[in-house]
Amino acid sequence: MLHNHKPSQNQFDVIIIGAGASGLYCALTAGRRGRRVLVLDHANKAGKKILMSGGGRCNFTNYFVEPEHFIGANEHFCKSALSRYPSWEFIAMVEQHKIAYHEREHGQLFCDESAQDIVTMLLDECAAVGVQVRLNTQIDNIAVNEGDENKRFIVTTTKKLSKKELTADANKQNPTQTIYNSESLVVATGGLSIPTMGASGLGYELAQQFGHQLLTTDPSLVPFTFTDKTGELLRALSGISLPVVASNTRKSFKLPLLFTHRGLSGPAMLQLSNYWQTGETIEINLLPDSDVTALLLDFKKSHPKQLIRTVLAENTGNQLPKKLLAALQATLWDEVKDTELANIKDERLIQIGQAINGWQLKPSGTEGYRTAEVTRGGVNTDEVSSKTMESKLQNGLYFIGEVLDVTGWLGGYNFQWAWASGFVCGEVV
Repeated sequence: MLHNHKPSQNQFDVIIIGAGASGLYCALTAGRRGRRVLVLDHANKAGKKILMSGGGRCNFTNYFVEPEHFIGANEHFCKSALSRYPSWEFIAMVEQHKIAYHEREHGQLFCDESAQDIVTMLLDECAAVGVQVRLNTQIDNIAVNEGDENKRFIVTTTKKLSKKELTADANKQNPTQTIYNSESLVVATGGLSIPTMGASGLGYELAQQFGHQLLTTDPSLVPFTFTDKTGELLRALSGISLPVVASNTRKSFKLPLLFTHRGLSGPAMLQLSNYWQTGETIEINLLPDSDVTALLLDFKKSHPKQLIRTVLAENTGNQLPKKLLAALQATLWDEVKDTELANIKDERLIQIGQAINGWQLKPSGTEGYRTAEVTRGGVNTDEVSSKTMESKLQNGLYFIGEVLDVTGWLGGYNFQWAWASGFVCGEVV
């Protein structure tokens, strides 16, 4: 008799691969519908990326969520899910769990205490509806059995043993495999960003296994790096932050910039990286509230004996830190640094003004997946239903969250996409 129970313990309605934001949200939504749900993840903790987000405070959503805060080859794809699961739905759950939170600029919402509060809430909600979460589990193989809809997906896994377990029992060098069956399979594996958190290409491999097309993946919401002279200049300014307008031919953001020992970071750069392609020039307006050309030409008339650095230091509301002003002088007007305005040609002043209001820089690259907050690109959304997240190529297969070609801006948008895509999928699996 006992033998008959073995398969049923490993038989689920839904198996979700990935215990991150979208996977857990999908799990609790499906669980509330009475579905038997299993979540598998190779990491030793659920929600690892949630835990480190927002400096450990988790920027879990934003008050103002619009489709234009997202990019992807099909810009309409995200609309349905976002409209069916607005941010106030998630905020309501946060409030129900008595998690204290606060708003920062641009409608961003953060936990007062710790991102752990969000992970605990999701796991508690999952536990309340009987969702099983199995960590330290490696996916070895996924096969399809079209003959039996209830056991459509055959998922073969191996438990990853800790060093302690391996030493305790030498026979466990080859741990036994476990086979699970399910009617639906949800890929919620995330992207390639932050490999130290265990990010891997598993979701993309699964997508390709089922014939899905992948759109080029790149690290995004990521700082820019610079080599040669520019790199040296920026390194010397490391630690300085100021509000700028950063732009390229497609997009412009008025946000803070941070100089680092590797290049340029801060919200302005991270946002722009979503829209940047290798080899492109970016433009930075270092004094967005001043027309520097007009300022220099005016002062040439009214205070002809002044120097450029004095005019900029005293008439731009202290926007330019001393160290930055000195570096700009050395780079942009070194040959006239001690020349009075009266003796500098108008053309030269115009050049300097334009350079400060539109500093042209060409990044050599970005810091890559190591520090990228998200992965741009991914599973082609033309082959996925925008209403249910189901594959158009394989019945019962779903893709949610970051593995899809949907990338949000900085500011809680990628989490909102995780909750929304997880929700609409959890409603139907």
